[in-house]
Amino acid sequence: MARVLVIDDDPEIVSLLRRGLSYEGYSLVMAENGEEALEKLRAEPVDLVVLDLMLPGIDGIEVCRRLRRISDVPVLMLTAKRTVPDKVAGFDSGADDYLVKPFAFDELLVRLKALLRRRPPGDTAPANLLRFADLVVDPSGRRVWRRDQEIELTAREFDLLELFMRHPHQVLRREVIHERVWGYDFEGESNIIDVYVRYLRTKLEAVGGNQLIQTVRGVGYVLRES
Repeated sequence: MARVLVIDDDPEIVSLLRRGLSYEGYSLVMAENGEEALEKLRAEPVDLVVLDLMLPGIDGIEVCRRLRRISDVPVLMLTAKRTVPDKVAGFDSGADDYLVKPFAFDELLVRLKALLRRRPPGDTAPANLLRFADLVVDPSGRRVWRRDQEIELTAREFDLLELFMRHPHQVLRREVIHERVWGYDFEGESNIIDVYVRYLRTKLEAVGGNQLIQTVRGVGYVLRES
């Protein structure tokens, strides 16, 4: 049974979701504001989050940003805000999907099921997964997801990304990257690291999100949020 955290202070919406999702077999956790929601998320993991944008206290955009620092759980934003800038802000904050009120309950169900299907297999080897921002790496299965979308990498690209994921926020000098990914005796092109970082950035950013692999001029690269 999937657990859904619903973050909304509208009594009518809360009542609809409580009745409808319970009937469909979901287990519900309810929160009326962002602070309460983050506390509940830290206390017990959930499989999905349904998040309103207009909340008392911190708004939905900030809730989503803070949520992404502690979890990669799929987030569906459910809101009356319908402009393109509103949607862009929602996705930029880390949301996986965006549904405008008023909505058809059947469409909500379809979207929730789609988010569950796209989720990385965290239940199979949760201790082995590496997580940073909206990026998830499974070293044993050599698989990568961003925003719950799987990304295909070559063997060398994966090795490079795994190195960054195991040392987040740490500036990795070129010679260290060279040694760990290509080996002591590599005598290939001098710019091979730059080439592969460019390949990796292109693939990671193709599904959206900020650039996570940052250049430290004259030194090397670091995995961090802008």
